[in-house]
Amino acid sequence: MREHAAHRPGRAGLDDLLIRAITDAGAHIGIVYLLADDGRGLVMDVQLGMPEPIAMSWARLRVGDPVPAARAVREDRLVWISGREDLARQFPSAALSLPYHFAVAVRPIRGGGRVWGALMLVWPAGYSHALSREQLDAIDASCSALAGLLQREADRGEPITPGPRPRILNPRPARAADTASQLVALQALNRLPEGYCSLDVEGRIALITAPAADLLSVYASELQGERLGEALPWLDDPLYEDLYRSAVLSGRVTAFTARHPSGRLVTFRLFPGLTGVTVRVTPGALDHDPAERPPPHEIGRPTRIIALHEMLHLATTLARAVTAQEVIDLVADHVMPVYDVQALAILTTEGGRMRVAASRGYSRQAVAELDGQPVIPPAPELLPYDAARPAFFESWADLRETYPEALASDDMKAWAFLPLVTSGRPIGTCILAYDRPHHFEPDERATLTALAGLIAQAFERARLYDVKHQLAQCLQSSLLPHTLPEIPGLELAARYVPATPGMDIGGDFYDLVRLSDTQAAAVIGDVQGHDVTAAALMGQVRTAIRAHATAGASPGEVLAHTNRLLIELAPDRFTSCLYVSIDLERHTACLASAGHLPPLLGRPGEPTRVLDSATGLLLGIDPEAEYPTLDLDLPPGSVLTLYTDGLIEQPGVDLGDAIRDLAARFNPTPDGSLRDLAESLIEPAALEQRADDLAILLLRCAPTGP
Repeated sequence: MREHAAHRPGRAGLDDLLIRAITDAGAHIGIVYLLADDGRGLVMDVQLGMPEPIAMSWARLRVGDPVPAARAVREDRLVWISGREDLARQFPSAALSLPYHFAVAVRPIRGGGRVWGALMLVWPAGYSHALSREQLDAIDASCSALAGLLQREADRGEPITPGPRPRILNPRPARAADTASQLVALQALNRLPEGYCSLDVEGRIALITAPAADLLSVYASELQGERLGEALPWLDDPLYEDLYRSAVLSGRVTAFTARHPSGRLVTFRLFPGLTGVTVRVTPGALDHDPAERPPPHEIGRPTRIIALHEMLHLATTLARAVTAQEVIDLVADHVMPVYDVQALAILTTEGGRMRVAASRGYSRQAVAELDGQPVIPPAPELLPYDAARPAFFESWADLRETYPEALASDDMKAWAFLPLVTSGRPIGTCILAYDRPHHFEPDERATLTALAGLIAQAFERARLYDVKHQLAQCLQSSLLPHTLPEIPGLELAARYVPATPGMDIGGDFYDLVRLSDTQAAAVIGDVQGHDVTAAALMGQVRTAIRAHATAGASPGEVLAHTNRLLIELAPDRFTSCLYVSIDLERHTACLASAGHLPPLLGRPGEPTRVLDSATGLLLGIDPEAEYPTLDLDLPPGSVLTLYTDGLIEQPGVDLGDAIRDLAARFNPTPDGSLRDLAESLIEPAALEQRADDLAILLLRCAPTGP
């Protein structure tokens, strides 16, 4: 035991109640979680039977986490998980982290009008499909006793609070009086030809026989109190550690063979129990004893270890997927090599017809055949059929038995149908297809079931992102001018290029306002943010500028009025804006800037100028901000270019250098097309992956008379 509970009577009582709960319910692992002071976290206070590395991984939980203990407290009810597949269906992330065979029950510890924490008990998988009445009564009684103890200690002014690390209990601490009996037992075991060692609940060697030490080529004293993997480097392998954890958590006999540094083989059989694990050590390769009942896939699982690593990596990378095709591509990259899958697809339904949201490995013809087909019903004799549960078809005959009208696509021979369910609502199905008949082992079924949960979450995020992105794009494009007014003496070219598909939408806008037959105002700007709010706010800013411009306000006044309006509408959003009024009769211009990029001016016979004059604050910061103006001469043939930062910004490139590079490429000619000039300016940016939109507006003053 890490801490002498006798020093705290209340804590000693808590430990005794946990051991009694395990014994009364017939479990082999037990944990007490206590609720954190802020009520938002669960902290593991004490546990018995769980390997320490696993316990530390689950020592602190948030009440909102998708794990059994958090759900039990959050929903104030008993949570029962009958086995690994059930865990994969309900808690896919937890199933990937704990890919072992066990059943678990969690009940809140409630008393005195409050929740104190949770009691978790673990049984071997297959122990029971449901808890018996006696077990339920034992769990209820244990939780009531724990709540009563916690309440009494709190009333005494000595509340039981979790320490920095979970305490690991030994159900029967060794006493000095046991030494003689241990010696007798050790001598008895030493007479047997095979070797034995006993591991305590922390995986440390409590006892080892002489034959075992001889087989391992060490002295028994060297191993006492050590973990096998730490004392014997040739056993320090993730596979062996995983098998040890599997034996402890599942309560199953597990066996494996390892190669000694001398080259000979040594077999280890692990027999788990409440007080630890007994290990039988024998020479030679594994000769499976049917009485030990380890399934064949339990006897050495390098494939499953690889699959687990891939699934954990996939869980991390899927968080970055923003489209359905990205989801299927990531799943394909991680799953197809491990499980020898030939094709994947995500299917949704719309109006009673199937839609292929994304696919990988299927031919175009197969996708075309599936997309738009009526939803295929299961065989009538199977109704009611639970389409929300994963289905595994090991051959074409199996599939036709359930779906008589199924289509044979690309001559596939076996399938896994993984329903994608979020918040209890089906949103689609992920299909894994094999080009040969395939037998699905229980571990594989459980892992794929957990995979379905990860895919469902990622696919739902991708769908929501697509809807939001399409809405923002639609809103933004509808608010931008579809055509600009034709004004005698002024040539125009405008381009708006959305961000790269899959990136966020921007708030770029531009406009041209006709003020009179000889006067016009050009506007360009960029609203802070990359969402629907930014797109909507862009429309309001553009409308406000139009209203003040047509009312006769000067450039500085237009920006000042719009600034005050923006502060009222969205005090946490800022906007850059450049406003230019043009007098075509006098060939002059007046501009004002609210933190926007400087425009470019090309005059006939002169080098390009960057009009980097003093600018005012961004719109939306200071209601008293003023915006200075700059007067310009625009002789006939002059070209003025307004643009947003999406045209020039690049990671690692200085903004000033980027502006100078743009000016170097800005070479207007008297007879050249403004449209072609605009294309030449945006071409480098259009070819790159961009996280921002870009807008550009070119204006050229032409002679007004003959």
